[in-house]
Amino acid sequence: MVYHSSFVDDEEITKACGCPLLPLKSHIKGPAPVSEQDSTDIVDEAITFFRANVFFRNFDIKSSADKLLIYLTFYINIALKRLEGCRTLAEGTKAIINLGLEKVPVPGEHGFPFPGLFALPQSQKEAELFRNYLKQIREETSGRLLSVAYRSNGTPNKWWLAFAKRKFMNIIIP
Repeated sequence: MVYHSSFVDDEEITKACGCPLLPLKSHIKGPAPVSEQDSTDIVDEAITFFRANVFFRNFDIKSSADKLLIYLTFYINIALKRLEGCRTLAEGTKAIINLGLEKVPVPGEHGFPFPGLFALPQSQKEAELFRNYLKQIREETSGRLLSVAYRSNGTPNKWWLAFAKRKFMNIIIP
């Protein structure tokens, strides 16, 4: 059974393209609201559930937060693929920074991995808000992923990097 997000649809949470802009425990500047440091956020859930959810080809969506969980699971898969050949934390950090510098596509643009998962932006302002949120959440996920993909001595954690070979929802990573 697929692990779903514990975040439920809340009318008070701002949405862009049908995706909730959930709070993050982040020091990275962006449109996401700030969450308390001792609480669990969507990035924690995505990293915690990644190794179980990556085995599934189908993912039934129970809340709009599940859409974000799907996106983050796919992003973690891409990041692990980039980290696969990196033998030190320094090399891994460089690879993740390069991944973070890539343009972040939004629904309706070429390169967005899940057409139909999120609604098309209704305006340029909504598209930029969603792009900035995805950029912020990707950067936050990358930073936290490095702490689990590499041990404290800077060597790769094979129990994490082995998942780079998995295809999430049968999608081939370029």
